[in-house]
Amino acid sequence: MCVGVPMQIVEINYPSGIAEAKGVKRGIGLQLLPEDQVKVGDHVIVHVGFAIEKVDKKQADEIWETLDEILRVMDEEDKVARSFNSPGHD
Repeated sequence: MCVGVPMQIVEINYPSGIAEAKGVKRGIGLQLLPEDQVKVGDHVIVHVGFAIEKVDKKQADEIWETLDEILRVMDEEDKVARSFNSPGHD
């Protein structure tokens, strides 16, 4: 499965830039978006290090809500699986 994550552009030195999500900053490639259509403050979907699409803040927030819920469910499932593998569990 491939996942693109929303990030906010905090610095641009086209064709590269720095984007931030949840307090983590990463260098990203901006080559897939026209230079005149990206600016600091924009939200983009980043996949394998490249901004592939501009989104608005509302979309970015909704995507993060969904990703956070998926991670929460996966964490709960992992805890249940580990409890079945713990010593003393029949």
